[in-house]
Amino acid sequence: MIYKILTIALFSSLFVTISAFCGVEYVRTQPAESFAAVHRVSPDSLSSNIKYEKTLASLVSDFNEMGFDIDKLLQDPRFEIYEDIDDRFRKSAERKSPGLDEYKQILGFEHKSAQIVDFIKAHYDQLEKAEKTYGISKFVISAIIGVETAFGEYIGEYNPFNAYVSMYAVGYRSDFAKAQLKHLMIFTQKNHLDVLSLKSSYAGAMSFAQFIPYSLNKWFVGDELYNMDNNILSVANYLAYFKERTGDIETAVLRYNPSDLYRDAVLDLAEAGKKNFLTSI
Repeated sequence: MIYKILTIALFSSLFVTISAFCGVEYVRTQPAESFAAVHRVSPDSLSSNIKYEKTLASLVSDFNEMGFDIDKLLQDPRFEIYEDIDDRFRKSAERKSPGLDEYKQILGFEHKSAQIVDFIKAHYDQLEKAEKTYGISKFVISAIIGVETAFGEYIGEYNPFNAYVSMYAVGYRSDFAKAQLKHLMIFTQKNHLDVLSLKSSYAGAMSFAQFIPYSLNKWFVGDELYNMDNNILSVANYLAYFKERTGDIETAVLRYNPSDLYRDAVLDLAEAGKKNFLTSI
């Protein structure tokens, strides 16, 4: 009997030693202190999250002091780090387009010139309301939504929480990312939204108007994020604010995206939309 017990003990000890050598992870009776042990991460993202362990721990601590528990969001299986987030910014259409013609081609300008008429007709009453309320042309509002999300057809394939945490983790525009993450938490809590269910661009811009969190809190009109009527009013509200401060619509559009190519494409699309709409009625 003693021999049998000793044999089992020896075999168990040998099995654990071999398993440890082969990299098999065991559940410990004492809680581990590492990020990987505390957070439920998928095998695919495990090495990535461990790499940013200290940075994420610091972010959790800072947000705890602000009154936000983001630790539980980092534990959610939907959380992931976009390790190439910085490359997404560097490869944007505005940066890689040598001229306006190529930029328009990337945007699908000709197709949008045809689409904009249908969009204006479908949302004419709300566009008229926005124009009368904020003094912004219905054609410019439509052009912004057309360039940003193809008139609501494409709202992005990223998640804003993941995007801003990723930016902070990899060290790309960290202060901006942290500030936007705070505004994102404010907006989602105020509107009772599941932050990890939201879609955004790689820059964390959301819905049909593609507002970043700060802009959502300051200029978004209405309670429903994915309501087109709200987005139309919000674009007008945003542009009216900057038009008043800058003196013209051209500079106001630049505040939406600080690119001359973007400004020119939006204004050209607005002009094309106006011409095509007036000839269609």
